[in-house]
Amino acid sequence: MKKILIVIVVAAALLAWLRFHHRSGSQVAQLSPAPDFSITDLSGHALTLSQYRGKVVLLDFWATWCEPCKIEIPHFIEMQNSYSGQGFQVIGISMDDDEKLVRDFQQQYKMNYPVAVGNAKLAQSYGGILGLPITFLIDREGRIYSRHIGQTQPAVFDGEVRQRLSLR
Repeated sequence: MKKILIVIVVAAALLAWLRFHHRSGSQVAQLSPAPDFSITDLSGHALTLSQYRGKVVLLDFWATWCEPCKIEIPHFIEMQNSYSGQGFQVIGISMDDDEKLVRDFQQQYKMNYPVAVGNAKLAQSYGGILGLPITFLIDREGRIYSRHIGQTQPAVFDGEVRQRLSLR
């Protein structure tokens, strides 16, 4: 009986921890430094987070097979068009294994921002990417402002980006 009670208490604690850390898929105002990375984008150019210092960056971890990702990407394209002149940049990190598949997807969706194929090291540096999409909003100082797990409403991204860009 004592073992069952211990299991229940541990399970309840684990559920409470998960609920706290994943509530509604969003966490705002973390303000911890975003890990820098160096990767090659699909165009063959070096892509580092630090090259965008001074800009607000939306860092999107996604995959070609991910339906919620397919829903979010057109809005990220619109955001890149709308806010790039104010110091905003979208970066897409595909977690697919097949670069050709990602390249075809990028062309089909006419993605107007840098896209690279990620790896386990990059995913781990952002706390492990256990589900997709996961999107980080990084402020001009290179700090993680928010993290969104799963599909997020476009208005949430717009509001956070406008706030970080100081647009009202």
